[in-house]
Amino acid sequence: MIAFIDAHRAVYGVEPIRKVLPIAPSTYHAHAARRADPSKAPARSRSDAELSVAIRRV
Repeated sequence: MIAFIDAHRAVYGVEPIRKVLPIAPSTYHAHAARRADPSKAPARSRSDAELSVAIRRV
């Protein structure tokens, strides 16, 4: 849903799309903040990202 919002936000805006889709404003804005600043991601997500690099290397 977040990808859909990002793809269509220039045409319709975030709020009108969000009102139609079942997504809370805080969910969308938290995701956008994490995308802009990866250090805001949960510890589990950061750990998974680091481990996936190591797994691919092996």
